[in-house]
This record gives sequence, structure tokens and C-alpha cells, in this order.
Amino acid sequence: MVQQHHLVVSTPVVQSRELALNPNYELALGQEFPDVKSCRRALRDAAIALHFEIQTVKSDKTRFTAKCASEGCPWRVHVAKLPGVPTFTIRTINEGHTCGGITHLGHQQASVQWVANSVEQRLRENPDYKPKEILEEIHRAHGITLSYKQAWRGKERVMAAVRGSFEEGYRLLPQYCDQIKRTNPGSIASVYANPQDSCFQRLFVSFQASIFGFVNACRPLLGLDRTLLKNKYLGTLLFATGFDGDGALFPLAFGVVDEESDDNWMWFLSELHNLLEANMENMPMLTILSDRQKGIKEGVEANFPTAFHGFCMSHLSDSFRKEFNNTMLVNLLWEAAWAPTAVEFEGKVLEIGDISQDAAKWIQKSSPHFWAAAYFGGSRFGHLTANIVKSLNSWILEASGLPIIQMMECIRRKLMTWFNERRETSMQWTTILVPSAERRVAEALERARSYQVLRANEAEFEVISHEGTNFVDIRNRGCSCFGWQLYGIPCAHGAAALLSCRQNVHRFTESCFTVTSYRKTYSQTLHPVPDKSLWKESSENGANPVADVLINPPKSLRPPGRPRKKRVHTEDHGRAKRVVHCSRCNQTGHFRTTCAAPI
Repeated sequence: MVQQHHLVVSTPVVQSRELALNPNYELALGQEFPDVKSCRRALRDAAIALHFEIQTVKSDKTRFTAKCASEGCPWRVHVAKLPGVPTFTIRTINEGHTCGGITHLGHQQASVQWVANSVEQRLRENPDYKPKEILEEIHRAHGITLSYKQAWRGKERVMAAVRGSFEEGYRLLPQYCDQIKRTNPGSIASVYANPQDSCFQRLFVSFQASIFGFVNACRPLLGLDRTLLKNKYLGTLLFATGFDGDGALFPLAFGVVDEESDDNWMWFLSELHNLLEANMENMPMLTILSDRQKGIKEGVEANFPTAFHGFCMSHLSDSFRKEFNNTMLVNLLWEAAWAPTAVEFEGKVLEIGDISQDAAKWIQKSSPHFWAAAYFGGSRFGHLTANIVKSLNSWILEASGLPIIQMMECIRRKLMTWFNERRETSMQWTTILVPSAERRVAEALERARSYQVLRANEAEFEVISHEGTNFVDIRNRGCSCFGWQLYGIPCAHGAAALLSCRQNVHRFTESCFTVTSYRKTYSQTLHPVPDKSLWKESSENGANPVADVLINPPKSLRPPGRPRKKRVHTEDHGRAKRVVHCSRCNQTGHFRTTCAAPI
């Protein structure tokens, strides 16, 4: 028996886009639509709801005719524009179906635009709504099976309407930089394009609140890192990040570049140098942590020649693990990195050598004076790593797929929230030092009470404990165990010496660990940037030389397919790759299991 769909003829509907199609998806003779697009939408929605497909017979400015796509089915509708009015009306309709409807799981009318319309409200409420969830929702509501690509493109179309297109993001960059400087005076926001074709090359942003906090209250310590962007035009996001008194990351500057290259690192570090030089009377003795790849190394040497440039241990550890794939060796590497004296460091290297001589040689060739606490010349305040991307992973990855202005706004909002939350939290503290420093001092004092102290003069002390004898100089804030110098906070031996001469241990910590300095770090406010719809109005109220600056998207486009998640790895550090030996033929370049040499 042939199943038939019947379309009910009813009283013509008052012309209205919202009322053109009633909830039962019924079409009626005389039904009116505001325009031909509304008519097409109504027919499409009816076809999807009633599980048949339509084929357009005629479509122009004044009329639209469609029929059922099944061969021989008589269903047909003709819509025409009435003379003297803008509306379209159903003039004829053959409402009966003899085709039985479609039997496959897809639908010709389930276009990307239809998907976008179907999920627009859900995406506005929840931008993290995933294509897989869209597929499930469409199938549950309409019985249609879409491809993942259709769902993804539908989501992208909605998000482009909500947040603006990727192309618009680059075009509006000059105005966005201008708005940053208007709303956050003292901030730096500069965009650069290729002079030949005006394609985007570089963006540098540093907010005044971050500049003030770093220059006036943070430790003289910077970490450099980057992450690959996952948006339509790719690119790389560069970071320069300080550390507040409680050890949390304190982002100072951001750079967006069309690609990671030596030239772009040189430019970014030059901008960073200019920023610090303009806001400091005397450039401090900086310590910079990175993976010391070629571009960063040359950029630091050129722009910060007096800085101590160390390896980020996280990057070094990743390379070591990749080379030897042994958790015990990796743990010993970290113990060697933390070892405060040369004797303790060499002891750890010997332990590593007992397990693997190749690993011990790798360490000796990896320039320990750039990463080992026992040999490094700069002050790291207990920070061996600056792997910013891993620390900011939860929201940086989300932001990295957005159009460039939306990405920078996501970063600005996060910083604005951090500043406010940390400022309010610190107002509840009643101690001299920040919580992490207070805990370290308390632990040092607890251990110090069992030590014997002998005084040599007003500044030098000999401290005897069950661990051995150490020498303390409270004037230079140092101990022979190097714990005081490593963290900037008195070690247990230093605390014992200070207690013996009735000094306040808290006052011998570095100033960056005080609550006063911490509050100063976050004393400034990051102000909101107005919506782009208001930029034109603000520019009309005063001279705006950036309004006519044109920035085109970069030429790099994301390749098709799922992006690789492999990060940029640490460079070779100048060492030779480990040579493998065959125990069967004693030749190099292969293992026993793959040996093909005749015996």
C-alpha cells in the first residue's frame, strides 16, 4: 500500500516571516510570504519535516515553482508575486504525494545553511557545542543523518556571524589596536603588514596594567614560549611571561606572527626590549628561560646582552625523555637540575651513568650551566621551567582557533579577570609575605630551631646540624647550601643565623615576595575594549589615522584534515644524535633484530 502525505489547505496566513510556516509545516493555497527567500525556506522546512525532497522548476524575481523530486509524484507548488505588493503568494498547489517519501537517511534540502539555522540559538548559548553533538541533535529532531563536515561547516557559519569572519578580524586590526590604546592608556598595540601586498605579518600587544606590574613589583624573570594557532590562517602566538610573588604566571606581552621564524623572534624580542627600556630607568639584570632554539637565542643575545638565558627544564626534559624513554632517568635528571651544589649535581650524574652511560654523556653535552641550579649564574627564584603553553593550556587552546581579534579579546578578558581576582584575594591576606613564601619561611624556622649557631662577626655565621656544617652571610643573603640564593628566601641555615641575632627572618626575603609588592603587581586595571560596532563612532569623534589602513589575511591557509597536535620540539642543543650499534655484527646504524649481515 502506497503511503501518502497530505498537505492541508487552510485560510491564507497573514504575511509575516514568523507566521509564513506554522508549527505543523502545512502549506495552503493563498498563503503569503514576505519575499521569495522566505518562501524557499518554508518549502524546505516542510520537505524536511514531511520526509520528501523537492526540485526547483523555476525561480526568478517574481515567481517560484517546485515539484517533488521523486519521478512521477504529482506534488507541485507555484508561488508568484502579487502586482503592487512586495509579498509572494501560493497560487496553485497539488498537495498529494504518491511517492511514499524518501527512504535514505540524508536529505537534499538539509544544506549547511539549514544546519546553521537549526543550531544557531544553541550555539549562541553554548559556543562549545561540538559538531558531533550537532549531528546527534539533528538526527534526534529530524531523523536526518548528516556528515561531520556538514555539521562543522554549519557551526562555522553561525560562529562567523556571531564573532565576525577571520578576514574581517585582520581588516579591523588597526582599529582594534587603536581601541586598546584608547581604553588602556600606556598600553602598546602595533600591527605590521607586508608593504608589497598588505598581508598581515605581525601583531604586538602589551597592556599597561601588565607593564606596570612587571616593572614595579615582579621578579626580574621572564619566560618565552609559543603555540601554533589553529584558526583558518594559522600563524603562531608568542608569549613573554613574568612570575608574580606567589609563583603564578604574569603575562607581560603577546605577539602574533604569520609564522615562527628567526626574524619574527628577533622582532618580538626587540619590541619587548623597547617596552622595558621605555618603562624603566635602568634595565634590570634579567633572567630569561626558554628552549633556547636558534631564533630565541640570537634574539636574546642581540636585545638583552646582559641577561642570563637558561634552558626551560620542561623542554629539556621532553627531549631527554624522547631520547631515552626511561622514567627513572628523567626523575634523576630533574634531581640533578635542582641540586644546589656542584658536588650534589655530579653525584646525580654518576647515578644516571650507572643506569646509562649514554644518558650521562647526553647531560654533559647539554650545557648544564644553562639549566642546572648548581651552575646557572642568574636568579630563577626556584623556577626551572617556563612552559607557558602547558600552564595556560585550558584556555589558550580554545582561543587559538578564534579569529585574531576574538583571540586577543579572549586573552584580555582572562587577564582582566585574573587581575581583579588576585587583587581582591590579596586584600584578605594579613601576613608580611605571600602564602607560598610564608610556608617556606615557616618550614625553615621549624628546622632551624634544632641547629647550633656559632657567630664569626656581625654578618657571618657557622651553622651546625645533623646534615653537616654550613656558612651563612646575612649581609649578602647567602648560604653555602645555596638554598637562600636559589629561592630568594632564607634557608633553614639562614633562618637559624637570623634567629640567633634576633633578626626578623621575613625581612630578609626578596621584596617581590611581600604582600605589599604583590598588591602592587595587580594594582592596575585592565579596562574593557568596546564592541566593534562602537569603533566607528569613537573614531568620528577625533582624528583616526588608522581607519584607512588595510590589512589583508596572511597567505598561509590551514590545510585540509585534522590538524596535527605535535608541538614544536626543543632543538638539538648542538649535540650529535645517539649512534646505535648492532651486537651481532658490531656495525652502526641498526639493531640486532634488524641485522641482515651474513655471519
